[in-house]
Amino acid sequence: MARKFTVIIEQDEDGVFVGKVLELRGCLSQGNTLNELMENIKEAIELCLEVEKEQKIAEEHVKFVGVQQLEVA
Repeated sequence: MARKFTVIIEQDEDGVFVGKVLELRGCLSQGNTLNELMENIKEAIELCLEVEKEQKIAEEHVKFVGVQQLEVA
């Protein structure tokens, strides 16, 4: 059964893309391009799911809601 995951993507000061999967604790990766990041994060997700299955780790059941900006004076 296929599952969908939300990947939060940031770009660091060196231009490297960093992705984090909210639904899986500690699941993150990076890449020099968005395509490389997405390939790497897919592999990271597969590894996290494998570890979760082997160790019978409970899923966090985090649901991504959205992103908003807030201005503070």
